[in-house]
Amino acid sequence: MATTTKLHFSRFEFKYLLPLALRQEVEAELAHFVDFDPFVAKQPDHCYLVRSLYWDDDRLSAFQNKIDGQMVRSKFRIRTYTDDPQAPVPRFLEIKGRHNNLVVKHRTPIDAGVEESMVRGDDLAELVMTRCPEGPIHQEFMFQRYRRRIKPYCLIDYQRRPYVSRFDPDFRLTFDSELQATQTDCLFPKTTDRSRRIVPGYTVMEVKFRHHLPSWFHRIIQGYQLRRLSFSKICEGTIVLEIAEDD
Repeated sequence: MATTTKLHFSRFEFKYLLPLALRQEVEAELAHFVDFDPFVAKQPDHCYLVRSLYWDDDRLSAFQNKIDGQMVRSKFRIRTYTDDPQAPVPRFLEIKGRHNNLVVKHRTPIDAGVEESMVRGDDLAELVMTRCPEGPIHQEFMFQRYRRRIKPYCLIDYQRRPYVSRFDPDFRLTFDSELQATQTDCLFPKTTDRSRRIVPGYTVMEVKFRHHLPSWFHRIIQGYQLRRLSFSKICEGTIVLEIAEDD
């Protein structure tokens, strides 16, 4: 993944769950209005891996806040774009949150090392605190680590195909498929760690924008009768792994 990734942003995000046949139809229709993100234009299958290790406390407060529909909430994760601990690919510590209808994300780079593959749980938390640059994200992570005792508990992997509007660079779409959840407390889990597929056979289409949806996308929504839904990859992963239930 490109190292020029933005470290801070706020935007709206709409999500749609598409079966394979519908995804193919919608993606073909979108080709009139969007181009591949330049990063994947020459990549095989125009996709890249997204890997996120999520943190929560023993009560799974972040999970419960999402399930309860709290309009102001946040969660920590470590994000990278490889399943090879020796690959020279950036790692980021991220806070992703919601303030009413606006999605906010702040990230800071982690000084990565191959020993990450052997570090788990509390040791990983200590490693993160020593390898993140000083600043608000580092301070908030330390506060949540000591106050709520957050710890890594679930890894989410998927293949992402990103598009950018030809008319507005702030309007982006991503197609996320092959979603998988692993119950683990490390970024590079062992093959023995328990994994489950999330919504197999479906793709999560995410629409990301700053101000408003373009009229051409409204026509696609209406033409294919697409319906927005509240979908959280980490919540679905937590449920399919039976770490918690959606009451």
